[in-house]
Amino acid sequence: MKNVLKIGTLALALFAFAFTAQAQQTFGYVDAQAILAELPAVKQAEANLEALQAQLQKKLEASITQFQGEVQKFQQNVEEGVLSRVQQETEQARLEKRQQELAGEEQKMVQQIQDKRTELLEPIYDSLNEAIAAVAKENGFTFIFDKQVLLYSDESQDMSEAVKAKINI
Repeated sequence: MKNVLKIGTLALALFAFAFTAQAQQTFGYVDAQAILAELPAVKQAEANLEALQAQLQKKLEASITQFQGEVQKFQQNVEEGVLSRVQQETEQARLEKRQQELAGEEQKMVQQIQDKRTELLEPIYDSLNEAIAAVAKENGFTFIFDKQVLLYSDESQDMSEAVKAKINI
């Protein structure tokens, strides 16, 4: 009977401890998108990305225009009967290969832009995460959520301004 009483008391103590620990958890939230939108570093990174994209797009468009000219010339030569059957097949194979190369260039361009985006924005995201962690510790929060995933929140738990101050916006 004593063992049952000890186990019951221990279970009650563990339940009380778990309830107390859970009651001590505090929650806050930030609007990360709004904070990022205000950061000059993000605006500069976006401007750099747009310039890179415009440069790469211009180069790709020039290649596509040249390719289209080659296709038109090929079609004209075929219609005029200037090319032999073997020459037509050879030229068609070359044009198909060039078309595949252009598709590869486009994919490479997209990858280049994604890599540059990561290179430019990752340090900014790291800085934001560090600021959020510092504000959470300073204010005794156990959890900080992003506003975009909350269904309800008390505005007094919004730590966005504190995070902005920490990042020096």
